Amino acid sequence: MRAVERGEADASSFFAGPTSRSAARTGSPRPAGPGAPSPGVAPAGRPGAAPAGPGQSAEVARAEVGGGHPGHPAGGADVPGADGPADLDRAPAPPGQPGAPGVGRAAGSPRAGAPGGGGAPSGVAAHGETAGQAGDGSSGAAAGGAPGPAAELDQARQVLASGGAPEHLAEQVVRTLGERAAPLLREDPWQLLAVPGVRPEQADGFARALLGPACGPDDARRSRALVTWLLERAALEGHTARESATLRDALTRHSVPDPDQALRDTVAEGAVLVFQDALETPGAAPAVTDEEAEQPVRVLLGLDRYALAEESLADGLARLINTFEPADAEPAAPTTDGPASDAGTEAAPEVPTWEALAEAAPSPSAAELIRAVAAHGAVTHSGGESARAEPVALVFAAHARGLRAYAAAHTDDGRRRLAAALADGGLPATLAVTVTGLVAGTEGPGRDAEGALALDLLAVLDAPQLDVESAAILVESLADGARLVLSGDPGVLWSAGPGRVFADVVAARACPQVVSRTPDPGPIGELVSGIGIGELQQVEAPGKEVVIVPVRDAGEAVHRTVQLVADSVPRAFGVPVPDVQVITVGHGGAVGTRALNVALKERLNPGPGRFGGFDPGDRVAYAVAPGRTVTGTVTSAEPDGLRLDCGGDDVLVPRARVADALRHGWAVTAHQAAGRRWPAAVAVLPGDTGPLLTRSWVYTAFSRGARHLSVVHGAGQALPHAVAEVPAAERTTRLRTLLRAPDTTG
Repeated sequence: MRAVERGEADASSFFAGPTSRSAARTGSPRPAGPGAPSPGVAPAGRPGAAPAGPGQSAEVARAEVGGGHPGHPAGGADVPGADGPADLDRAPAPPGQPGAPGVGRAAGSPRAGAPGGGGAPSGVAAHGETAGQAGDGSSGAAAGGAPGPAAELDQARQVLASGGAPEHLAEQVVRTLGERAAPLLREDPWQLLAVPGVRPEQADGFARALLGPACGPDDARRSRALVTWLLERAALEGHTARESATLRDALTRHSVPDPDQALRDTVAEGAVLVFQDALETPGAAPAVTDEEAEQPVRVLLGLDRYALAEESLADGLARLINTFEPADAEPAAPTTDGPASDAGTEAAPEVPTWEALAEAAPSPSAAELIRAVAAHGAVTHSGGESARAEPVALVFAAHARGLRAYAAAHTDDGRRRLAAALADGGLPATLAVTVTGLVAGTEGPGRDAEGALALDLLAVLDAPQLDVESAAILVESLADGARLVLSGDPGVLWSAGPGRVFADVVAARACPQVVSRTPDPGPIGELVSGIGIGELQQVEAPGKEVVIVPVRDAGEAVHRTVQLVADSVPRAFGVPVPDVQVITVGHGGAVGTRALNVALKERLNPGPGRFGGFDPGDRVAYAVAPGRTVTGTVTSAEPDGLRLDCGGDDVLVPRARVADALRHGWAVTAHQAAGRRWPAAVAVLPGDTGPLLTRSWVYTAFSRGARHLSVVHGAGQALPHAVAEVPAAERTTRLRTLLRAPDTTG
């Protein structure tokens, strides 16, 4: 479904008529340099962003990205199931025709269901593991915080009842649409699509009940809501924009009589933005053509929040690159994280040069990374689990140079492992942070007087897990001249949120790239390395580091999984049960997280679920924020909520969040497991994995066990096929185009 629009004649139809907030922008590059402003954007000097051309609007002002929520849920590679990619293939009964159901809490809701789902079917995607989030109103209405006063809730209930919708949706409606929810719904019933869990056929039934004969499939309000809903669904699949042909096809399936006009109207209303991105041949430099010659382009439509985030991220990366200063402008003596000592009392110790530090590095790849960072403001670093030691070596080198250097991980587990590595070398464990904690100010150095993070160098590990919004917030928080290293394993699953930041930055070649030559050791490392290049090979495992357990059906898969976790792995390898993690494809189905967790709880910690379905000793997965899940064990219950032990950290799950943010966690999805490691992992491959089994899923799941990997294998030939032929689900993004530097070779 990656249809491409070629030529300005096709694209021009989207710019006919008046425009409001819409922007028609090209992806052609513009010169980068400090102080080069973009339309409506603070000067940043971003390579790859073009000024508005003839007939194009540049009136979209840049929003403050910092107000977004890091890790807005998206992705969806862990879903066996029902909803399909962005729901583009469903064709509900249009309004005005019999058969369109009324409104209820939709079981495949993109915004409902925590890890394990709370009643959601197998179609709930990996990002759905963080249910209960409010999300933006698809109509552009202001989202409220807590539900409004009783009067507003009563009004919302009345409108819902008039349309035949369940009154219990009132709180969600007010939370999503704001205090004017009731009049908004009366004026435009399809705004109900902005509410988590509501599907188009349900919104159609609601509109038909309120509008009567005036309701029809060609209603402009319906088209606008559908386009926005489709783009929200696409974001849940990881896309930051969608091609116009894809949206036209989807609108046709939803019985919109004139999809082209619907898209034009939606753009004119400012509900979505439209872009023209020049087509490029992979691996080739942009062609130099006559200005009047027709240039092949693809027409993309997207929601402004993701468009602004991608552009802000591109600007921020260019700012770091262009404001970088030479090494001789750095501090002349090592700094400390404590109070400054009295000046002049002692002679400053000699500061080692970057080259001397590189020569003393623990590996050739670490030396290469240190040299690259010495000379550049932004660097990408790729490698497997063993390569994580290289950014750690960089942090040691930077501190020896007197720089304020920190290392950030995606998960608390990653932070703890980084902290241990830094502490082993004599640096404070507090130099290891999570990206979320760093941006929020709960971890790391805090902010300087200008609001930037008070650091000189930041190495971000697990960079493939950065979604576009959290990456934009992070980069915007770095001061001019700071160094940024984006480090990660390119073989793992992409972020749970929209975008593919790390892959796009690498593909754009906007900064130097260091590829580690440090292999992951042992049979598991050998197996995973082969998977990374599309080869599923048998490895020698004399210590049974890798064990394949064939199964014939779902029942046997569940039985063998429980047996491995409760008995076989602990007995054979001395790994305690809490250190054995099960990873499966999705939440639903006969071998999803829900089914496996039921069986594992019955065997490992049987109990009545006295506290919201949980008992002390239950292993759980807690959706702290959209796209961010932590694992732990229930230790106690108290009036305010459930108390968890998450790797030694004491965490309280508020009582109001237990139902929608907490799920049993003996079994998790690969997206939930990304960025974490356990002594032993059990990867479960049921026979009905379908297209959701990809090389990146296999790579991620198989690389989570440090000492042992058991594979409960019921997928047959689907496994080698996925490794060899299905590298990853495609995502449509614009960051690579925005970062693409101009070709000056002539």
